[in-house]
Amino acid sequence: QKAEQAAAAAPTVYYSPLTGNVVTQTETKNTVTAVMIENSDFARPQAGLREAGVVFEAIAEAGITRFMALYQEAKPKNIGPIRSARPYYALWALGFDAPYAHVGGSPEALGNIKQWHVKDMNQFAYGSYYHRISSREAPHNVYTSIDKLAAIERLNNWKTSNFTGFARKKPDPAKTPTASTIDFHISSSDFFVHYKYDPTSNSYLRWEGGAPHTDATTGKRLHPNVVIGLVMPYKVESDGYHSAYNTLGSGKAYVFQDGKVTIGTWHKSGRSTNFTFTDAGNPIKLNPGQTWITALGSSGNVSYKP
Repeated sequence: QKAEQAAAAAPTVYYSPLTGNVVTQTETKNTVTAVMIENSDFARPQAGLREAGVVFEAIAEAGITRFMALYQEAKPKNIGPIRSARPYYALWALGFDAPYAHVGGSPEALGNIKQWHVKDMNQFAYGSYYHRISSREAPHNVYTSIDKLAAIERLNNWKTSNFTGFARKKPDPAKTPTASTIDFHISSSDFFVHYKYDPTSNSYLRWEGGAPHTDATTGKRLHPNVVIGLVMPYKVESDGYHSAYNTLGSGKAYVFQDGKVTIGTWHKSGRSTNFTFTDAGNPIKLNPGQTWITALGSSGNVSYKP
């Protein structure tokens, strides 16, 4: 009877659908906000990536990668520099039912955003909710905050995001790590990504282009809890410039967490469905915290060492 009383008295614990972190009940209903963030040399270091719950990374154009950062409970006051939309990022935002912040986009992306009914927060339409900083040159100087983007969401009555979050588990750090270093060879060396497993925080310290990847606002290191490489067909569009990823269907997934790797399968069955990850048909459950997802053209772009 005492055990029953204790169970009845225990407070309900709420978890973020985006990160799996413990949050308030209200925060579980927060809208997920997606923001396009630049990654050219002129954009580094970026502001706001450290607070993101999920970050997607892919090549936008001419071998230059770009990020899409997703926020639910976190409310950074400084996010940027913000750049233009691409179709595959819009598809990834749709999987989280997330309003999408960007500065313009490729003609195809802008058409897709309308056609697919993406909750659109284009800076061209909502200029007063973004600002340009004087310490960087255009177009690498557009910034905003979650509070500003939340104001656009309220204007449009986008009150919550209905999506299926990733399957979760408790952290289980490896006693003997089998994947202590990870390398993603994306386009050229300036965009190569390196991670080193940090047992103390059970997370992965991130480098890019051979340098530690830090946050512009705090100077602190980026260190996702989960790193995922998605192998998906990639090509350069007929304009010889923009990227195309075949991001619907399924493919190989490398899931790094706890100092280990699970090689499984990613699935995204439709525009508005989220990614799921399986190993021999069973869900691959992820640690809570930040998940960093990189799209890769082939398994040859991935290497890791114990």
